[in-house]
Amino acid sequence: MNILVMHGPNLHLLGRRKPEIYGKLTLEQINEAIRAEALSLGFGIRIFQSNHEGGIIDILTDNASWANALIINPAAYTHYSYAIREAIEALGIPAVEVHLSDISKREPFRRVSVILPVCEKQIKGKGLGSYIEALHYFHTKASSKI
Repeated sequence: MNILVMHGPNLHLLGRRKPEIYGKLTLEQINEAIRAEALSLGFGIRIFQSNHEGGIIDILTDNASWANALIINPAAYTHYSYAIREAIEALGIPAVEVHLSDISKREPFRRVSVILPVCEKQIKGKGLGSYIEALHYFHTKASSKI
């Protein structure tokens, strides 16, 4: 199984941007942990980050023929990007929306996800663990089809 991981805007600032909310790990450290876990589960993995809505859509589209599943942290685009939502829907592969913080316990505008309806589930509030749990979700799902 090949997993595409997509990080949205401002996640390149992890480690120095509001560590009390997002944690102290950098994006590079998070990506290293994702790669290690994916390898241990036997997954192929590609990881990208973009601050641009069109860039995210281009990456999703460019990897459509390779990816069997998507893990996406749309960051701020979670709350209003119908364009990213449509791109995920068009991929036609299982997707999990992840967040480092628990968006349901933050400002009212953060509690709404326009992305979730085109995903199988949302995992939030577990820091790096949100991504790891998403990998294990796909592993369990793939294992149950064997």
